[in-house]
Amino acid sequence: MQFLNRTDAGWQLGEALLARYGGRSDVLVLALPRGGVPVAAEVARKLNTPLDIFVVRKLGVPGHEELAMGAIATGGAIVFNDEVVRNLGIPKYAIDRVIERERVELERRERDYRGGRPAPQIKGQTVILVDDGLATGATMHAAVQAVRALGPAAIVIAIPAAASSTCSRLRAFVDDIVCLIKPDPFFAVSAWYDDFSQTTDQEVYNLVH
Repeated sequence: MQFLNRTDAGWQLGEALLARYGGRSDVLVLALPRGGVPVAAEVARKLNTPLDIFVVRKLGVPGHEELAMGAIATGGAIVFNDEVVRNLGIPKYAIDRVIERERVELERRERDYRGGRPAPQIKGQTVILVDDGLATGATMHAAVQAVRALGPAAIVIAIPAAASSTCSRLRAFVDDIVCLIKPDPFFAVSAWYDDFSQTTDQEVYNLVH
């Protein structure tokens, strides 16, 4: 299976979710910007459920930013990888500095994408987290942890394409996971789309308003 673009992927993903989650008043579709938004927009349209965004910013280890020591997310949730923090002996002042820097960027994205709308109410909802694909799944895992801290009734991951090992690893942390294709070898998310052009900030804003 190859997707034409993110809209096509979202339509197919919505079809796969429809029987279990369509038309329910307790379901909220949350997109991970930016690439997850056009996918999630089609999912929400198909399920006839509300759509919002869930911004996640990785907290990179100072000097080794590619290594995540945690993440901050929409709604003020902060999660840490305690093992990384402990093993590397990262001091609190260094962690606080990274949090502050990433919070500024998170708030900018929230402001630009949401345009003054309040953060979504997650408590008691069945939350469907949507992205355009998962390679390592690190950002999605952070999103799951952050959403969990906000008291949902259930968390569902929904993605068009993902590495099989990533789906298996994330399954332990959520109530349901729906992935249309799990090719092996996976290569990259972009390999499974004919059109994988970058989603712009303006497109994100237009889709959630």
